[in-house]
Amino acid sequence: MGLWGFLKTQFVVHLLIGFVFVMSGLIINFLQLCTLPLWGINKPLYRRINCRMAYLLWSQLVMLLEWWSGTQCTLFTDQQTIDHFGKEHVIVILNHNYEIDFLCGWTMCERYGVLGSSKVLAKNELLMVPLIGWTWYFLEIVFCKRKWEEDRDTVIQGLRDLRDYPEYMWFLLYCEGTRFTETKHKISMEVADKKGLARLKHHLLPRTKGFTTAVQCLRGTVSAVYDVTLNFRGNKNPSLLGILYGKKYEADMCVRRFPIEEIPEDEQEAAGWLHKLYQEKDALQEQYIQEGTFPGTQFVPPRRPWTLLNFLFWATLLLSPLFSFAIGIFASGSPLLILSFMGFMWTASFAVRRLIGVTEIDRGSSYGNHEVKKSI
Repeated sequence: MGLWGFLKTQFVVHLLIGFVFVMSGLIINFLQLCTLPLWGINKPLYRRINCRMAYLLWSQLVMLLEWWSGTQCTLFTDQQTIDHFGKEHVIVILNHNYEIDFLCGWTMCERYGVLGSSKVLAKNELLMVPLIGWTWYFLEIVFCKRKWEEDRDTVIQGLRDLRDYPEYMWFLLYCEGTRFTETKHKISMEVADKKGLARLKHHLLPRTKGFTTAVQCLRGTVSAVYDVTLNFRGNKNPSLLGILYGKKYEADMCVRRFPIEEIPEDEQEAAGWLHKLYQEKDALQEQYIQEGTFPGTQFVPPRRPWTLLNFLFWATLLLSPLFSFAIGIFASGSPLLILSFMGFMWTASFAVRRLIGVTEIDRGSSYGNHEVKKSI
């Protein structure tokens, strides 16, 4: 292990990276708060500004994947599909098996210029998560409690509000509703048997209400649905902590584009279309496990320098005064000041660890661990 590899494993380095992310996030959230008066004056300007504000924060996480860990993302698709990337509003369907699946999705958003304007149908609990939930609030992310009777009006209105969004957006849907675990899979397949639906080996049964509602509300705005099936070479199960420690992974994504006109307008038929899509996704995963590759031509879109430059900007802005302050604290020799400073750094470390915990599978929600009659 060289010096660079050694530094990637050091707690103090992780602490500094976390400090930059947290402090820059608080600054960005404050600036977003200052843009609220623009909403009633010039909504398109408000949205464009907040897209760029979000980019300043999310790109730091993408930097960890692309530059810090050196993880490579390979697309398996066709040139015609590639030609549409970043040039249209779309709904993206991604399998929810890995702790960093969202990060792999974000890195592709970044490489095609839609990271700041990317959207997601997110669980309501995330709204209260500092930095992440607060940034999403200003981005008009659609939050749901995953109880359709309670979510119907807010989800429909939130989706309709995005019809006139001025930036090309990729709207991400995890149609399985929760991250894959063996326990959830067993229960999901019991539901499939009761409903007479095809069993899936590598996915949970998709919950169709969110998908059909999104298609109905955004039809006329989105041009297509992108189906993305993600897996990792070497049967790896990556984590955000692994990325922070500089572990390199190789992500493969099979991307298929379906024009929105191919999605049935009838809700039941659209639900049937989604179930068929997940059967196809399951077959793609099985092929990958057996052969180590997806069908289609391989594309490796080049990483852009902006994520790295953005992080270096924030690191220079925030770490220089931190180092000066720390030197002054320790030079003072005051036990109280030193203990206060160490307490502040411990608090920052704890906050970062809590944010990472949001992505961990074993700390995921219990949603899907029991059968529900109606869900989004």
